[in-house]
Amino acid sequence: MTLVLPTPEPNADSRAFWQAASERRLVVRQCRACGERHFMPRSQCPACWSDQLEWIDCSGLGTVYSFSVVHRAPTPEFGAIAPYVIALVDLDEGPRMFTNVVGPGALDVSMGERVKLTFEPRGNEGALIPQFTRMATAS
Repeated sequence: MTLVLPTPEPNADSRAFWQAASERRLVVRQCRACGERHFMPRSQCPACWSDQLEWIDCSGLGTVYSFSVVHRAPTPEFGAIAPYVIALVDLDEGPRMFTNVVGPGALDVSMGERVKLTFEPRGNEGALIPQFTRMATAS
């Protein structure tokens, strides 16, 4: 039996985010009223509550704020890939993103380390998940 990792389930707030990811782009929301940039996609700015939001493209570069290595996964699907790294990455554009560090040397990641965007294919419908690789090992 092959275990399959879950695929995104876009909603009204996140549909544009997942569409951009399918095009290998990382986008975040920026408030037109106060300029705040934020992640997770939502319908109102978490700083001023304005609904005047736009999507902006990100460079795909960031810094590891914190991370944890998961050895005991919450589901069998993720257990099949354990150990793996979950991380909070401060994007160069400002927002902090919850994500994974993947690729060569991922388990050796450290706080303050620079990381670069990559995409992980999920499912049979072309879904792509934004992930990060260590800059020292990224090619």
